[in-house]
Amino acid sequence: MPELPEVETIVRRLRVPLLGRRFVQVRITWPPMARPSVDVINLRLPGQAVTAVARRGKYIVMPLSGGDTLLVHLKMTGDLRVVGPGEASHRHDRVVFDLDDGQQLRFNDPRKFGRIYLTQDPASIVGQLGPEPLDEAFDETSFAERLGRRSGRIKAVLTDQTFIAGIGNIYADEALFLAGIHPLRRAAELTEQEKRQLYRVIRQVLSAALAHEGSSLRDEAYRGGRFQELVQVYGRSGQACRVCGSPIQRVRLGQRSTHFCPVCQRDAR
Repeated sequence: MPELPEVETIVRRLRVPLLGRRFVQVRITWPPMARPSVDVINLRLPGQAVTAVARRGKYIVMPLSGGDTLLVHLKMTGDLRVVGPGEASHRHDRVVFDLDDGQQLRFNDPRKFGRIYLTQDPASIVGQLGPEPLDEAFDETSFAERLGRRSGRIKAVLTDQTFIAGIGNIYADEALFLAGIHPLRRAAELTEQEKRQLYRVIRQVLSAALAHEGSSLRDEAYRGGRFQELVQVYGRSGQACRVCGSPIQRVRLGQRSTHFCPVCQRDAR
């Protein structure tokens, strides 16, 4: 968290106030989040203007006028926003970028896991990401073929950013529920019909989440989304399934919490 819908929503909010703006100064109060280093960013970033604001997976990507690219990964609790010069600072503002119009771009991150990168080779950072799940070029056939080459648990496969970019816990859990697929099943064991159904509901869930500007959770920094009101399983451990009434279960898969309905998503192992 944030995942594709939240990052895309942030990108859309940043595009108007940032396009064409020039960086004047940057202050980094948590040096470990800066790549390659605070000194390099302080030296090269000032004077460059933002020529685009885009997204790749969970990364915010800003090509700059001087040939560099500024990338931001929000990790678990990061948020990025443009504020007026009079807005009070926040104790979790880890990076503050002064802009040429007097406004500031602030990176707020309570847990300090976020990262900023300044590079002339963005592919060195995002080049290993899998395809974008909402890209029209990524069709059912491509998804099914890629899935058939994976042997891991389907939940772990969907959250692997080298397999498909931008999906995390929330939307993997929700897509698997809608597809009726147990999260611990092996990806290669899914039928062709299940693979194609999963492809369709992934796009359905992500599109709905984008329409609701993502999900705002109580323990996370991202705010403004409304999709959390529609979730079927994520974060609902012990509550009744909205379809069959059975209690939603929660298990650990790797380092991730996974939520599912044991009736609607029977384990076919």
